[in-house]
Amino acid sequence: MRIEAQAYARAGLLGNPSDGYFGKAIAITIKNFSARVWIEESRDVKICGAEEDLEVYRSRTDLLEKIHLYGYHGGRPLLKAAIKVFLDFCHSQNLPLKDKNFVVWYESTIPRQVGLGGSSAIIVATLRALMNFYEVSIPLEVQPSLALRAEREELGITAGFMDRVVQVYEGCVYMDLDRHSIEERGYGLYERLNWRLLPPLYLAYKPNLSKVSGHALDSIRQAFEKKDPSTLTVISRLAEIAAEGRKSFLSGDFSRWPSLMDENFNLRAQIMSISQGNWELVQMARRCGASAKFAGSGGSIIGIYQGQETYERLERELGRLNAIVVKPVIE
Repeated sequence: MRIEAQAYARAGLLGNPSDGYFGKAIAITIKNFSARVWIEESRDVKICGAEEDLEVYRSRTDLLEKIHLYGYHGGRPLLKAAIKVFLDFCHSQNLPLKDKNFVVWYESTIPRQVGLGGSSAIIVATLRALMNFYEVSIPLEVQPSLALRAEREELGITAGFMDRVVQVYEGCVYMDLDRHSIEERGYGLYERLNWRLLPPLYLAYKPNLSKVSGHALDSIRQAFEKKDPSTLTVISRLAEIAAEGRKSFLSGDFSRWPSLMDENFNLRAQIMSISQGNWELVQMARRCGASAKFAGSGGSIIGIYQGQETYERLERELGRLNAIVVKPVIE
């Protein structure tokens, strides 16, 4: 029997990237885009890739473009890392697995390397498929930590909790990644919020701004580990922004959210190098009358807009920058 599992793209609304440094964040899943994983019983264990993993190129230029977009290894290392952490966890918890092998493969419609959580979605979908295939139940709060372990420990990718938490829980999630909780239990405090209360959101992404998100966050990680005072101050304020956003969310008052989202990006720009193309996206969106911040690590932005006229202006003006604008489908 063939088993299918999926996970969706995501966008950080407030707090990121403090989620990688014992901070707080609010994020949503974006069902416009997804990663799908299929698994079925096989004589041997077979790990297959997606179309972009094929080593066939139309030209030398096509080869270079594919390396730039997908790196040197494609999605198969993500599948293997997810499988390893799943098997390691089952062994550590003495969870018996049926004696059967499998073939696994995936496809993804999530735009690559523009900060929409494409890599983590493949891992989360793989974990879901494996749990179903082997009829194993892993607590919901543990699953994001396993997905993060696959990227951090197995693949050496700089990453935080936000992507995996919201992709596991789905919808809109507030997360408090308190250091004591993380170090004591291995996971933070996760709270689902009523996504239906959110104000109108737009998402814009620019494919030719793609870059590996882990690399984009390396400088922040290094500064944090060195206890750079300005970096620590910014990360602390980013966490406060998410906490403020949650408080106003629960009271139904989103009047401060646009300024909080703008501040989130402005703070991030103090501790991270922002490319000219990303600056143009943010500045143009703000000139259109919307708020704007990174959805992830760059290449895509998200914000609040007021009225269809503003949304159409965003489509028109950001389109001139070769960006694609959509209304996020959360649930």
